[in-house]
Amino acid sequence: MIKPKTEVPKIELPLINDTQWNLAAQKSESFTVLVFYRGLHCPVCKNYLEELAKRLKDFTDRGAHVVAISSDSEARAKKSGKEWNVPELPIAHGLSIEEARKWGLFVSKGIKDSEPDAFSEPGVFLVRPDHTLYASAVQTMPFARPDWDDILNAIDYIEKNDYPARGGE
Repeated sequence: MIKPKTEVPKIELPLINDTQWNLAAQKSESFTVLVFYRGLHCPVCKNYLEELAKRLKDFTDRGAHVVAISSDSEARAKKSGKEWNVPELPIAHGLSIEEARKWGLFVSKGIKDSEPDAFSEPGVFLVRPDHTLYASAVQTMPFARPDWDDILNAIDYIEKNDYPARGGE
């Protein structure tokens, strides 16, 4: 488990637009929001990321960068990008199970033909520009994820009140 106020693991992954995404290269004003999702096989992830894609400008307006990340292969991730309504959302793929575990994500084994052999369960991480964890929400299942309005309202409150990261003790 990564504790708030501590440095998060380094992460660099390919995006579905054939570029590279690197946390170290992010120059956000407030947060980089890493949204780990299960993959193409997950209809709950599809809905969650489509809602996020509708809210990208809201995050950008708050000085936050967003990326969606999965353990999917390049082909599966590109299929998600093509079939899901997420036109502007940066989608990274190829997260190894070892990297997922470094982030404290739960890992599941596939139980249907449509699922990969292994994949990470969801998590949302708010990372400060200095690459320290501010807050995270990690799930063991695809359900009960943080609402985007709640996260946006939290960013507003944090920035307005200079509210410190909590829970690191």
